[in-house]
Amino acid sequence: MDSQTANMAGDVKRHRLSTRLWHWLNAALLYTLFTSGLGIFNAHPRLYWGQYGANFDHPWLTLDRFPGWITLPALYNLSMSRHWHLTAAPIFAFALLFYMLWSLANRHISRDLAFRRGDLLPRHVWQDIKDHARLRFPTGQAALRYNVLQKTSYIAVIFGLLPLIILTGLTMSPGMNAAWPWLVELFGGRQSARSIHFITAFALAGFFLVHILMVMLAGPLNEIRSMITGRYKLPQARP
Repeated sequence: MDSQTANMAGDVKRHRLSTRLWHWLNAALLYTLFTSGLGIFNAHPRLYWGQYGANFDHPWLTLDRFPGWITLPALYNLSMSRHWHLTAAPIFAFALLFYMLWSLANRHISRDLAFRRGDLLPRHVWQDIKDHARLRFPTGQAALRYNVLQKTSYIAVIFGLLPLIILTGLTMSPGMNAAWPWLVELFGGRQSARSIHFITAFALAGFFLVHILMVMLAGPLNEIRSMITGRYKLPQARP
């Protein structure tokens, strides 16, 4: 949706190279962080609020250990899970920062993600909700523009959930606590940050599942092709 230059066959350039690279890098990093994070969580599968939390404190959530098929590594190994997590985390943070700055520079945010006049009118939002519920996806040139639900979800993820999961992750680090003590105060303690980190991770996982579902319903070959090559075949307009 970065470019809307169509040819006679209805084939358009949809995503810039920077968007495609960040998309696939982000997918690999989020998978690594999520699965290794569950491996770390398995060392103490309880969540608390506040500054402290240990075996004799009262948790607000207690879970069984996550199975090996969804953790990295598959066998319980706290040191290896931490190794994978702490290797991927800084790459993920700097990639997000670079993408944000690049999107501001090339006007991707102002052109494609910013809400336009009328986007947030109740009748417009309700129409988008009904179209999604009926699986009536945009066709023609309208398929090149993000709708209200897409804009809302992408803005929430890029500028909300992703920075939040980075900041809460930093809050759990004793080294960062010494350098930036305000982080602990911001989230109300390291255990609160851990709880928010866990909730945010599963919110991102939920977004990922919905995203994959929408790709499958909208036409996976065309959608995946556009994110690999940048080229997208416009769906034919409905009669």
